[in-house]
Amino acid sequence: MKTMFRGVTVSIGVGVLGAIFATQAGAGSPAAFVQVADQDSDDVFVFGPANIVGLWKFTFTAQGNTNGIPDGAPIDAGFVTWHRDRTELMNSGRAPTTGDFCMGVWKRVGRSTYKLNHVALAWAFNVNAPVTAPGTGGADFIGPASIQESITVDRGGHSYTGTFTLTQFAQDGTTVLPGTPIVGTVTATRITVD
Repeated sequence: MKTMFRGVTVSIGVGVLGAIFATQAGAGSPAAFVQVADQDSDDVFVFGPANIVGLWKFTFTAQGNTNGIPDGAPIDAGFVTWHRDRTELMNSGRAPTTGDFCMGVWKRVGRSTYKLNHVALAWAFNVNAPVTAPGTGGADFIGPASIQESITVDRGGHSYTGTFTLTQFAQDGTTVLPGTPIVGTVTATRITVD
């Protein structure tokens, strides 16, 4: 009887050591890290990998505003990268002196549907603005802006469409500036290596 228990104990011990070594061997690899990061979210198990991840060329177009901006007016265009870690980085078509890079966070709300909470710092070009700190010469700080998007990626994963709401705040971060929010549609096409 003692021999049987020893055999079972040794088998369990070998199994545990094997699992530990396999885990340690895979833990340093990028694939293992990504797999663990994906497992933190239930949506990956339900819907599969996020088809939003990648580089896109986007356009914002005004639609349905009551502030005098006509339907079809271009609001912004540029390039945006949606990262696997649920962050996003946008290179806006705005002039660099007015703040052309901004970032956000996203979540999946359906198989190919996503919500984005994007934050930006808006500047107004002013050639007479004094250089008081790095990056402030030639522009006056307006305040933070919030861009909320709700988008759906097409079945092939080559484009997406949706809506956006852009709200510009004063420097205090709470007062909404006149003329906003601006609402409209967003369209994008995927940028590929080929």
